[in-house]
Amino acid sequence: MSGAPRLLLPRLFLPRLFLAVAGALLLLPLPGWIGGVHGAFAVIAILAVAAYGLDIVVSDLGEVSLAHTVFFAAGAYATGLLATRAGAGSWVTLPAALLAGLAIALLLGLITLSLREFVFSLVTYAASVVAAAVAHNWNVLGGSDGVSGIPTLDLSIGPLRLAARNDAELWPFALALLLVTLYAVRQFRRSRLGAMAMMVHLNPRLATMSGIDVRRVRLRVFLLSAPFSAAAGWLYAYQRAYVGPDLFETYFLVLMLTAVVLVGRRLLLGPLLGTALIIGQERFLSFGGDINAILLGGALILSLAVLPSGGTSGGTGGLAGGLAGLLERLRPRAPDAAAPPAEGRSVPQP
Repeated sequence: MSGAPRLLLPRLFLPRLFLAVAGALLLLPLPGWIGGVHGAFAVIAILAVAAYGLDIVVSDLGEVSLAHTVFFAAGAYATGLLATRAGAGSWVTLPAALLAGLAIALLLGLITLSLREFVFSLVTYAASVVAAAVAHNWNVLGGSDGVSGIPTLDLSIGPLRLAARNDAELWPFALALLLVTLYAVRQFRRSRLGAMAMMVHLNPRLATMSGIDVRRVRLRVFLLSAPFSAAAGWLYAYQRAYVGPDLFETYFLVLMLTAVVLVGRRLLLGPLLGTALIIGQERFLSFGGDINAILLGGALILSLAVLPSGGTSGGTGGLAGGLAGLLERLRPRAPDAAAPPAEGRSVPQP
């Protein structure tokens, strides 16, 4: 009997792996099928990866970090500076971007280790303001002009050419980064750390009584979230061939927050669908910069103030929760059964 579970695992795993590979193969040519919109699809994938870093902190840890634009920008700046001033290749800039985001997250995580909720959000927002001021005024980072002339992405290995000279060639790399991120987030939520993070989120006192080091779990999850946003910054630098202080603008912060809560929290595809809705509107149904900004801010307000929040369980809410609630209201209800007569009382006869 002990061999039965071992035989069952491949049967369950292989169909899921097949579906995942089939889905990726279908997505790969999709931008070309609908009109060559590779640039829009690449940006959606990249910014969705950045949003997944924030999603881990918001949905699994229950904290609202306003510093993930710093991790995003750190990955982009590390890439731009090394590629332009040191001539580093893409295989060097990738770990450098991850380490840059991780180092800043470690510093910020230690500072905010004992802070919760409102104060935590304020401190992380202050960190993003400080980082933006440094980027604007420090000549090492290019000042307000930023860093331009970033070469194209090149992950070639020997005779295997893996370069991206345009958006059409960059799209497979963006898709690959997105798929790796989806897998990593899924595995995190199934891991022991993910379970402890949810317990810390829902009931910190019970988590402490269960022997969980709450501060250590919060720090580990915060550190885990940073490389996702930093990796997105790495690829975004190659996609734009430029990095500058605009990466710290409120737009990126609001976009990431909206992507996390718009569709629903703790939904694996939630940040991806949220990012797709936002970027899709900007690219294909644009009403101009100011109107687009109003729509983006309005979507965040709608998600937080009008749509379901997901309650205290940390799950769903957003458009998915609103749709589920609407379907529940529209579902016909069975008539209540007649209440039995009270004991000791006679039923009146007609």
